[in-house]
Amino acid sequence: MTPRTARFRRTVLTVLAAWSALAGAALVGAAPASGAQSGTEIAPGVTYQELDVPAAKGVTHAHVVSIDLRDPRVRVDLLHPGTVASRAPVSQLADTRGAVAGVNGDFFNITETQHPGVEATGATVGPAIANGHILKAAVPDGQRFGPALPPGTTTEDVLGVGVDGRARLDSLALDGSLRTKEGRLPLGGLNQYALPEGTIGAFTSDWGSVSRVRATCGTDADRAAPCSTDTHEVTVEDGRVVASADSPGAGPIAAGTTVLVGREAGAQQLRKLSAGDRVAVRHRLVAAASRVPYRFALGGYPVLTGGQPLPGLDNATSAVRTAVGIADHGRRLLLLALDGAPAYRSGLTIAEVASTMRGLGSEDAFSLDGGGSTTLVAREPGAGAVSVRNHPSGGAERPVPNGIGVFVRS
Repeated sequence: MTPRTARFRRTVLTVLAAWSALAGAALVGAAPASGAQSGTEIAPGVTYQELDVPAAKGVTHAHVVSIDLRDPRVRVDLLHPGTVASRAPVSQLADTRGAVAGVNGDFFNITETQHPGVEATGATVGPAIANGHILKAAVPDGQRFGPALPPGTTTEDVLGVGVDGRARLDSLALDGSLRTKEGRLPLGGLNQYALPEGTIGAFTSDWGSVSRVRATCGTDADRAAPCSTDTHEVTVEDGRVVASADSPGAGPIAAGTTVLVGREAGAQQLRKLSAGDRVAVRHRLVAAASRVPYRFALGGYPVLTGGQPLPGLDNATSAVRTAVGIADHGRRLLLLALDGAPAYRSGLTIAEVASTMRGLGSEDAFSLDGGGSTTLVAREPGAGAVSVRNHPSGGAERPVPNGIGVFVRS
């Protein structure tokens, strides 16, 4: 442990109200902490602290950033490398944007061992909105990477902050269509590494230059299923078809251009289009709960709602985790990343994450990608760049596709 770590270390007592005497048993009866948080101020409205968290498999160590969204100088937004299908270390993402703190974000398409020769895209599972701009929609549940979803949750679940400055848990579904000479066709995806079977997906300049073949692999229920043999791609520029191909391509997509990728029934519909045909593409993300537009949103899955852990949370598998909590009725965010140093690597179960976030005062909490992705960065007081505060379990930062950034204007 570094001197800096020792200097800022705190012990969480409110996290644990009672532990079962049985190893691996669930945390029970933890009472919410007060809204006040101690720690070191790294910027107005933003504090950092370290916590020891007793767990069933031993004490783990947590790094927490508390963000006061009531402060008009403070905001959070999506950290990302500029395109959906690309990755960079959290510290680089934060410094490029001028963030004072941040954590890694959503689970992502990290490998394609089941599809030899197919490029892993690095794109995330869930929806993403950056500075009010919709970047992508969610892949089918069966196509996700990461641990099994808790009962009742889906890949469309998000944590977001609305234009009103309040943080919320919600669900964002794609609502889109194509208007062609054949009539109106539903849109099944937007900048996604996996499309629902039989659908058409839209890829824009936000996607990047990575191959779009992965979008036609797997099925709605089985990520490892073979790639579809019935595919077609159409390029639409200024509202007209300018090119087509029997298989998805690669390379950057110009601003104002949309590449449509179809599989099975979707491919059959795209084959009916010819060069010069007019095509109008429309898409938006529709919130299930809030009528307030989202300025920022990213995927993961909820573990705590209304102060209560979701039923069916895993209480057997301990790991290094990243999570974010919502406190004070959406006016405060808590970013949590566990330490991946060998002494603490036993980590927490998902059920323990929910209880820990509740003990820190969260009313709602959301699990993000963990393991080697877990990274929390924050500026030292007076510094012009962030420092990695936890020890990533892989020994170095893993490049990730997105995260949550904390920004403070003077």
